[in-house]
Amino acid sequence: MKKKEIAVIVGSLRKDSFNRMMAKQMIALAPSTINLKIVEIGSLPLYNEDLESNPPKEWSEFRESIIGYDSVLFVTPEYNRSFSGTIKNAIDVGSRPYGKSVWDGKPAAVASVSIGQFGGFGANNHLRQILVVLNMPCMPQPEAYFGNAQQLFDKEGNLINEGTRNFVQSFMNSFAKWVERNS
Repeated sequence: MKKKEIAVIVGSLRKDSFNRMMAKQMIALAPSTINLKIVEIGSLPLYNEDLESNPPKEWSEFRESIIGYDSVLFVTPEYNRSFSGTIKNAIDVGSRPYGKSVWDGKPAAVASVSIGQFGGFGANNHLRQILVVLNMPCMPQPEAYFGNAQQLFDKEGNLINEGTRNFVQSFMNSFAKWVERNS
């Protein structure tokens, strides 16, 4: 059986982002049936429909990249009880022009990572709402909210709590099954 290819969209652009650390741990703990790769979104120009007649090369490259993936894993921080603007921009770029969305039908999952105790609950659920209109079946369970992120990693970005590590591995196993059932 061919491995499923998963795009990982990380919503925080900060160099030492806890979201990027979590994404790397999720990739490391994923089962061998899926292959995950972080797709960078920080250099995407803001979406402006006026540019569609001659889209920026970054948009075209991003759209082509996402088309090649079977599924998407979003890893988002929480900003003002919502997901990051970088993810929203990537979603907008990928969903346009109207009727040519690169997201259509791709199974997805959302993990939110926050220094707050609620683990980005607002961001996670807001992003899930958006995935509905994109026609991306989002894995309903288990949900992944990682709070107090500053306490989860060592200096090298590795998870230091065995319980969190086990949960991430379980989440990734569930996601692999979700992708297989919904691809």
